[in-house]
Amino acid sequence: MQVAVWGAGAIGGVVGAWLVRGGVDVLFVDQDAAHVDAMNRHGLLVDGVRGEFRVPVRAVLPGQVTGTLGTVLLAVKCLHTETALRQMMPHLGPDSAVVSLQNGLNEEVIAGLIGPERTVGCFVNFGADWQAPGHIRHGGEHPLYIGELDGHRTRRIEALRELLSRFCETLVTDNIWGYLWSKLAYASILFATALVDAHVYEVVADPVARPVLAGLAREVLAVARAYGVKPERLVEFWPDEFEGGEYDRAFERVAAHYRGQLKTKTGIWRDLAVRRRRTEVDCQVGVAIRKGQAVGLDLPLNRRLQALIYELEAGTRPMGWENFRAFAPVGA
Repeated sequence: MQVAVWGAGAIGGVVGAWLVRGGVDVLFVDQDAAHVDAMNRHGLLVDGVRGEFRVPVRAVLPGQVTGTLGTVLLAVKCLHTETALRQMMPHLGPDSAVVSLQNGLNEEVIAGLIGPERTVGCFVNFGADWQAPGHIRHGGEHPLYIGELDGHRTRRIEALRELLSRFCETLVTDNIWGYLWSKLAYASILFATALVDAHVYEVVADPVARPVLAGLAREVLAVARAYGVKPERLVEFWPDEFEGGEYDRAFERVAAHYRGQLKTKTGIWRDLAVRRRRTEVDCQVGVAIRKGQAVGLDLPLNRRLQALIYELEAGTRPMGWENFRAFAPVGA
């Protein structure tokens, strides 16, 4: 059984292309017909931080998938997770595994539909952007972390580590939820940086924005703790610094990271300013809000952030520094 990359956009495209270069039989599945056609005709072009290369690939639309899929690297936007799963479910066998290369807590959705025994957690934090049909830009480096949902070390996890290491350094963790919750808290910061048409390192250095950004992260981290999750340190995001109120040093780390990347604005900014489409705010910020409500925690800053992103999506609010002043009534 082959490896399938389901969602061959920014993240899936980069990972899949490097697996092909490493000799892996990869089937690319994507709902964008023009992208599928371009990949089949001309191969998949990847440029960016590791240079430029093109690999011949096999790509299909979801309705063209046949047979049984073994390992599925799921890389669709989190708002399309359930749709993608229902499309692939007829092609999953008892030993199939779906690995979420996504933003948010999608592992909960996946496990709810196909069972935790066929679900693998993965923390992804490298930068990439879809440029055009058949063309992906690799914007920054970051190791992958993978883990079974219950924290056990298994042969499957070791095999997946070996597979994904053909793309980049891949580490096995017994606390995948700790990484995913840290990323969810970090996501609230990154969503807020998209309120302004500026580089991430500029936004996190702004004296008005900083306390808002720190408050957003602390709200989500409090929810993680309420669920008994120990948030893990990421390369540029250290949860304990935000929880301890040391956010000036914490933001210097984030700024330094983004100054060293080819991609200095987020995919959220790109969704709003370039592609003019819905963001993943509901399945990231919205999930944090809902999970907080379930344990009696209110996230007022995150609720305001979600509302502001809705207005940017609708075109009723422009990007601008003044958007950070919209948090003042809720205590930022």
